[in-house]
Amino acid sequence: MTDEFQKLFAQMMASGQEMARAFNPALENFKGFDVEKLFPTMSKDMLEMWFGKTFNKEGLDARTRLLVTVAALTVLGAQGEPQMRLTIRHALEAGATKREIAEVIWQMSMFGGVPAMTRALEIAQKVFDETESNA
Repeated sequence: MTDEFQKLFAQMMASGQEMARAFNPALENFKGFDVEKLFPTMSKDMLEMWFGKTFNKEGLDARTRLLVTVAALTVLGAQGEPQMRLTIRHALEAGATKREIAEVIWQMSMFGGVPAMTRALEIAQKVFDETESNA
């Protein structure tokens, strides 16, 4: 690991820990499935700050990072439905289209298998339906 990357990683970890303390000093008792309740959907600006180019100005934007996350969650078999739902909502907020999200999920069928793709598409469709009914 290069010194530059170590500094970047340390900065990211320190920022993450500080944000966690600001939200709730007792986050050691926080359960992962509660994330959906804490942040149903972050604003586009907040997404760009947390997942975009804040830590790496020449790096990926929030939209791209969230699409990559959808891909990873799909390959994992879409086991974490709350995480998948949250990431899809955030990807939409960051500017990804429904078609792009579906295409990323479809592409992952080659790596995670058709059952994983099917489950991820089912979750995505639920999120798409919810976002349409809330619009």
